[in-house]
Amino acid sequence: MKLNYTALLGILSGSIAAFLTTTARADTFGAGADQFTIDFVTIGNPGNGNDAGAGGGLYSSPYGGMPYVYQMGVTEVSQDWITKATNLGMTSVTAGAWTGSQPAAFMTWFEAAAFVNWLNTSTGHQAAYQLNGTNTALTLWSSAQAWQAGGENLYRHKDAYYFLPSENEWYKAAYHQNDGVTANYWDYATESNTAPTAVASGTGAGTAVYNNVTSSPADVAISGGLSGYGTRGQNGNVREWQESAFDGINNSSSEPRAFRGGY
Repeated sequence: MKLNYTALLGILSGSIAAFLTTTARADTFGAGADQFTIDFVTIGNPGNGNDAGAGGGLYSSPYGGMPYVYQMGVTEVSQDWITKATNLGMTSVTAGAWTGSQPAAFMTWFEAAAFVNWLNTSTGHQAAYQLNGTNTALTLWSSAQAWQAGGENLYRHKDAYYFLPSENEWYKAAYHQNDGVTANYWDYATESNTAPTAVASGTGAGTAVYNNVTSSPADVAISGGLSGYGTRGQNGNVREWQESAFDGINNSSSEPRAFRGGY
């Protein structure tokens, strides 16, 4: 998803991953006038290597190696989904700066996690994150309760169905070349090693919403071209919260969270 949000800059969009082994799917939430659908694509090729870092970048440690198949929301989370979830009983998640199908924004990591929890509990699943009543703090799960696939993760419950993407989950969906169990990665999340064309909106291959071509983000469904796995807007439009703590270990509830995308 995509549960793709920046506390530091006040902008966020949501990327949601569902730990599934099926093909592309559309999951429906809510009912009546407040019903909405989130599209997911499968991120396959489990056992791929980390990005060797040949393309450079902000981080010195490589990312992207994943031991399991999972799914990622195709787009960033829209403000419309947040509004409808609130109408249906979700609490302590503040409305963002944008409207309708534009990405949800100006939300904290905890609010992003609360939306994911609502997706779980409203469909009869285990909440992913152990938040306080006002969505301002996180309590770690015990080792017996925590997610263990790919290493112990005390943020995420082992039985959660929807969750914020970890840094490795997000990175693979954006940059891996989808060519089997390899360590081959694109430099950009548009299946390219050259910078995407800057656009105000659209779905053209090799495009992204960036470089000040518009004063507000594009609707999530028209926020640029696709990655190799079929996600949209992982580069450009808005920055996206990840589940991971900055060190990627997820064993401290007070550590700052990582985010990517936006540029």
